[in-house]
Amino acid sequence: MSLIRRVSLLMALVVVLALVAGVLTTLIAARDTLQTQLGVKNRDNAQALALALSQQRGDPALMELVLAAQFDTGHYRSITLSGGDGQAPFRREAEPSATVAPAWFTRALPLRAEAGVAQVSDGWRPIGRLELVSQSAYASDALWRAGTRAAELLLLVGLAGAVLAAWGLRAVRRPLDAAARQAQALQEGRFVTVPLPEVAELQPLARSMNTMVERVSTMFDSQARQVDALSQQVHTDGLTGLLNRRHFMLEAQRRFESSAGDAQALLLLRVGDLEGLNRRCGHAAVDALLRELAQALRGQIAPHERPLLGRLNGSDFAVVLARADAKPLATELVRVLRELAQKLDAQASLAAGVADSAQAVGLPAAIAVADQALAQAEAQGACAVVQRQCAPGALLGERDWQRQLSEALLEGRSSLAEYPVRDARGALLHLDCPLRVQLQRDGVFEPASNWLALATRSRLTTALDSRAIALALQAIDRDGIARCVNLATASLQATEFVAGISAQLQAAPQAARRLWIDIPESLAAAQPAVIQEVSRHWRGLGARIGLEHAGAALPGMARLTELGLDYVRIDARHLAGIGNDAALLRHAEGLLTLLRGIGLGVYAEGVTQLEDLPVLWALGFDGATGPAVPAR
Repeated sequence: MSLIRRVSLLMALVVVLALVAGVLTTLIAARDTLQTQLGVKNRDNAQALALALSQQRGDPALMELVLAAQFDTGHYRSITLSGGDGQAPFRREAEPSATVAPAWFTRALPLRAEAGVAQVSDGWRPIGRLELVSQSAYASDALWRAGTRAAELLLLVGLAGAVLAAWGLRAVRRPLDAAARQAQALQEGRFVTVPLPEVAELQPLARSMNTMVERVSTMFDSQARQVDALSQQVHTDGLTGLLNRRHFMLEAQRRFESSAGDAQALLLLRVGDLEGLNRRCGHAAVDALLRELAQALRGQIAPHERPLLGRLNGSDFAVVLARADAKPLATELVRVLRELAQKLDAQASLAAGVADSAQAVGLPAAIAVADQALAQAEAQGACAVVQRQCAPGALLGERDWQRQLSEALLEGRSSLAEYPVRDARGALLHLDCPLRVQLQRDGVFEPASNWLALATRSRLTTALDSRAIALALQAIDRDGIARCVNLATASLQATEFVAGISAQLQAAPQAARRLWIDIPESLAAAQPAVIQEVSRHWRGLGARIGLEHAGAALPGMARLTELGLDYVRIDARHLAGIGNDAALLRHAEGLLTLLRGIGLGVYAEGVTQLEDLPVLWALGFDGATGPAVPAR
């Protein structure tokens, strides 16, 4: 029971007891007063009647006549006249008069007034003793009316007091509720401060909580900056700030896998005779030149080209562009870079090799084609550019992709792959279940990298992702094993999709509690409000929500603590080779500290090297998936 409810019940009990005590006190005091008044009346009436009897000179007939007439008025309960010998020559008794007051009331508060007693005499000769008791019904009715009026008045006073007490409790409850919400937010990893309450006793609590929240928030921001710095060290070339070879290759591979027919070109640029430049101009001057070249690359390529820039080694730069024909741009780049280089040394030279349609053959083949083009360019002389086309193979047109996806959906030609996610002891935590689609009847089930981009352009992601959720819930109902599905950014941005998935989760509440849902990190970084809305709907229905392919944007997410997440999956490019790379290890430690600090589970995805697993377990990862994780 809450503190406010306890205080409310206590106050209600006190008010009720006060009301009851007030009414009882009023009734008892009124009863005592009425009893006293009845006793006085009995005595006065007895004296007056005795005087009237004394005037009858002891005539029994006359006295009986007077007594009978007085009794017949109905005001008396009993009249008794007894002689000197103790006999009662006259005695009359009547039933108690009917009362307006309830019987239980008269029984609970009876009126017992003293009887009126007087001596009857004839001159100096005593005749007898007169005892008189009046009817008390009217007094009981008066006591009842007084009690009801007192109860009504006290009830009004009690209601007014209850209203005042409720107002006072609400004033006290506001800061208590604010403190409770603040503590809940802190438990959820959100840093919320509250204004100081007006209640003096609660001000130290609010002040202390605000101070603690500010300190934790500052610590979190500091950790985020440290992780961001470590990320820069791990992923970028220390001299130029471009992506280093390892990270460039991983990002380029992802770019090619997700393009699904989008134009992509790969450029390799080489500074000729870098060792000779170092000898002639000095390492410091050449380092400055390389930084200028990197800055020029950034400035010369328009953002709509979606450039991916990297430094592969001392003299080689690589660029991935979202365009079909990259030779004109490569020629302009070589011209600009040559002008910069020849300011330092007139003998400086550059060459470029261009591989167009690079996504058609994949990254390794595209690099091989670009390498061949670069070798030809160097053979042609200083500042040459050579372009070569990659053999695309049999590529479908966009309409063919859309038709095949639509038909596959209508005919139910889709399934979930199953990849185990295990903890350090090898126990199965859940199954990662990416959607596979059979584009051609009797063909293979294609992974999302082959059709996701076309599905996004065709606005089919919502139907595909809804199908994935339905398949996962059915599989969980069948065997009880938890499963995880990943959803596309385009689907999550559709309000009707979120509502549709909520309906599916409501229809299968048991399975929903064992469903994990992966959301792209890029969406969380760009549109955190979307993730908050999704988490609010789906977590309340039992599903667990997390980020996939995470790591690059985590340190910079200002609202990471407010997204309502349960876990984060660290992308393979941040973990591959961690057992032999100290910088990667420090970066992973920073990420773990950051995420553990806000209570999130941390999982490794795409682990390919067995020697990396012991390092991940030693760091404290909750689970891992990938080729290196045992299937059984």
